[in-house]
Amino acid sequence: MDAAATSPIPKRDWPRAWRALRTLIADSQRTDQVFEIIEALAGDSFDRCHAAFAAHPDGTRLLRDKPSLIALLSDGEALRRLPEGSLGRAYVDFMEAGNITAEGLVEADEMAARNGSQPVQLDPDRQYFADRNRDVHDLWHVVTGYGMDEAGEAANLAFTQAQLPNFGVALILLAAVAIGPKDPTFTWARYLLAAWRRGKRTPLLTVAPWEELLPLPLDDVRRRLGVPPVREFHPDGVIVGNRVRDGSGRFVWSTPDVAERRAA
Repeated sequence: MDAAATSPIPKRDWPRAWRALRTLIADSQRTDQVFEIIEALAGDSFDRCHAAFAAHPDGTRLLRDKPSLIALLSDGEALRRLPEGSLGRAYVDFMEAGNITAEGLVEADEMAARNGSQPVQLDPDRQYFADRNRDVHDLWHVVTGYGMDEAGEAANLAFTQAQLPNFGVALILLAAVAIGPKDPTFTWARYLLAAWRRGKRTPLLTVAPWEELLPLPLDDVRRRLGVPPVREFHPDGVIVGNRVRDGSGRFVWSTPDVAERRAA
């Protein structure tokens, strides 16, 4: 019998989550606080997502072979040698534009784990699943076209929540709606809902063979993975910017075509 099936469900640590959320609201660059919130409120969501991954034939293969995605994503020189327009080139351009690294996510995750009041020891398969989900975060930015600004991070989290439901991500999104811009038609809330619906429409990305996809053209990767085009869910384009609105109070939009080409 699977040991996880008989182990108690981790208790959700709401005080830890609220503390981390306040810190994240004050400083949106604190990626470690995102991990804090997700870990504090995970409950049984991790095991449910892992079960779906393990039950999928491609997930089974990944668990058997355990290819190291982080090793590939950390090799900027090799990624820059990939063809122009490929997923790998788009990824390295995205990371360099934001002055961020794949190792940075690992460090933020490890910092959150050290701060946890309920350390969890995962078996090798679950640890691999957890690490891989962390490492693909910025790849998902690239294939969805959501940027690394605050609006893009919120949209990417909404997309992720549809793929990997978690109370912590839901809390962050509710906060984003609560403190975000308001208008009579609830544009911001509807925009994040559209990103969530786009994630629901997309086949399970956790089982994607990212190692094999990095050399392929980005547009081909999007079609192969079944990621709906931006214009299908965001016909006005994607919202951009850290304040979501410009000084006049209007939403700032990027066109759908620009979003599809983002980092390409």
